[in-house]
Amino acid sequence: MSVNLYNTGVSGLLAAQQQLATTGNNIANVNTEGYNRQRAEQNSSVGLFSGGNYVGSGTYVNDITRLYEQFSHKEQLLNQSKLGNADLLQGRLTQLDQVMSTSGNAVVGSLNSFYQSLNGVADNPNDLGLRSIVLNQANILSKDFNELTNNFDNMTKAVNGEIEQIATKISEISNELAKINETIMQTQGLNQTGQPNDLLDKRDQLIGELSKFTKVTTVEDANGVLTVMIGQGTTLVAGITPMTVQVKAGDPDPNKTQLTLVSGNSRVALNGSTLGGSLAANFEFRDEHLNQTRKEIDRLAMSISSILNDSQASGLDLNGFQGANFFTDINTTQLQQGRALAPSSNTGTTQPQVAINDVSLLSTDDFEVRFDGTDFTLYNLTTGGSENLGGPGTGIPAGTHTPTTPDYGFSFIETAGGTLQAGDKFTIVPTKNSAALMQATLTDGNAIAASTAIAVTPSSNNVSNGKIEITNVTNPVAASGYDLTIDVYETPPPPLPAAQIPTGIFEYRVYNTSTPPPGTPAIASGSYATGASAIIDIPAGSPDFQIEIKGDLAGAGANARETFTLGNSFGVGNGNHAVAMAKTQEIGVVNAGKQTFSESLAVSTSIVGSKASNADLSADTAQALFTQAYNRNQATSGVNLDEEAANLLRYQQAYQAASQIISTANTIFDTILSAVR
Repeated sequence: MSVNLYNTGVSGLLAAQQQLATTGNNIANVNTEGYNRQRAEQNSSVGLFSGGNYVGSGTYVNDITRLYEQFSHKEQLLNQSKLGNADLLQGRLTQLDQVMSTSGNAVVGSLNSFYQSLNGVADNPNDLGLRSIVLNQANILSKDFNELTNNFDNMTKAVNGEIEQIATKISEISNELAKINETIMQTQGLNQTGQPNDLLDKRDQLIGELSKFTKVTTVEDANGVLTVMIGQGTTLVAGITPMTVQVKAGDPDPNKTQLTLVSGNSRVALNGSTLGGSLAANFEFRDEHLNQTRKEIDRLAMSISSILNDSQASGLDLNGFQGANFFTDINTTQLQQGRALAPSSNTGTTQPQVAINDVSLLSTDDFEVRFDGTDFTLYNLTTGGSENLGGPGTGIPAGTHTPTTPDYGFSFIETAGGTLQAGDKFTIVPTKNSAALMQATLTDGNAIAASTAIAVTPSSNNVSNGKIEITNVTNPVAASGYDLTIDVYETPPPPLPAAQIPTGIFEYRVYNTSTPPPGTPAIASGSYATGASAIIDIPAGSPDFQIEIKGDLAGAGANARETFTLGNSFGVGNGNHAVAMAKTQEIGVVNAGKQTFSESLAVSTSIVGSKASNADLSADTAQALFTQAYNRNQATSGVNLDEEAANLLRYQQAYQAASQIISTANTIFDTILSAVR
């Protein structure tokens, strides 16, 4: 009996020791990241048959288990990934918002200052000091655009650098997880009954760290070895075999770093935007938010350059010459080549170009041109639309392919010297590099085309509110030499009878003022209907300028007419054209003519600010959800010091009680020995 009592007491003592050791280990690791609370699983020993009954033989600890709840742990991992995504996106968008609020506002200020200086020249066209101020403001405006896009470039570099750092960290975690898997598999092979709790904690800690960078899912086999998958199910760790994540230059855009999953000699492209976590947030920010803002700023810079260059070209400078470009030509060879990107997968060698035809029609959509061996097809990747552009060598002029349904404001141009192969494709970015390469090219204040080449003067006898405008002045020097008169009749001019012209039809004639009809034929003549307008080329065929007649211009009464004279009555040095250039600030040009320059920039800034605000809310929500998931997981797996303190007292008492059993057994044994002496 005493022998059994000894064994029973010793078993209780040993069990209490293990319980105390486990509790102490929990307390010691209360601040250890990734530690899961452990518990000694205590069971009663098999009873011994004695005296017709089964008598208990003590207790034992059969295992030290970690309190791990699979579902709450996976919920924590998922919310950790979402938090990593939301936090990084918030930081990036906040930074972009700050850039638009500083560098973007600098563009607003320099744009307003430029137009203010242009108004000064309009008031005093012969003041060389004011003309110098215009040139200086144009230079500041272009540099502010350069600085804004330089900030975008720096942000792109920062994102690419972080993508590379994360890829390296993921590869390191992959290697560590594979090593832990191998160690766990080896321990299972030794037929050990207990779990390697510390290894399991370390593995879960690594997976938790991995979930900050990407979405993580795991599958455990019978040996406790994990297969770790990232994103939408791409295997990162297959048992004891790790994969590595590497970066490579973007294709076709080398400035957009891409990812590759490497296993031995095998390489598979990874879509970074679908991986989740902070990694996907970097791709989303760079390829969506930053890219969209950059395209809007490029479109604005291109619109300003195009409109002011065109306006300059239709006026005369102080020397009587046609105005030269204010800013970089939007269709330089460098810009045209940069708008068409060819991926390395193309088997042909051609490098096409993209020319801009109408800046008001430009969108910020993504485009791609594909060649099937016969025809080019333009795909709008944003809207899903497509249009056949014809085969090589077609178009007007030959090799120039211009979309018409709809007209996107640009043409895809083949270039000589290259080859085309079926399957070749080209990424089209119509606005690319416009802000980065924008420069003020005018260096002489005298070259500002402040003077109007030709002006319209209505007769004092005119009674209608219709008007005639000079448009599309392509040769202002030649236009300044014209002296024309325009007559508009509601009934035909003498000697034609009124019956020959239907009611509501207006006839016009354009002639040299010095030689009016009927002695000399009109330079141009024609008719238009009520409510319509007429466009007249002067001269016909290859016009130096166009005349646009708007409204019902005929006066009352038989053969009543309205008369306008056209000529350079002001002479070189007038500021009328500077007035017209200054008014381009108020004209809707950007986004199909819906926005002025200032409105376009304000909309872009507002959109970024709204995105940053929404990102703040998303980050707060993600933090709250992660905290809830973490607390739920900690309720099961975390160490509660109050509970552990109570367990210490409990197991200490059990240890003391077990010691008392041994002491009692010893006393009984001594009594028996004394009785037989």
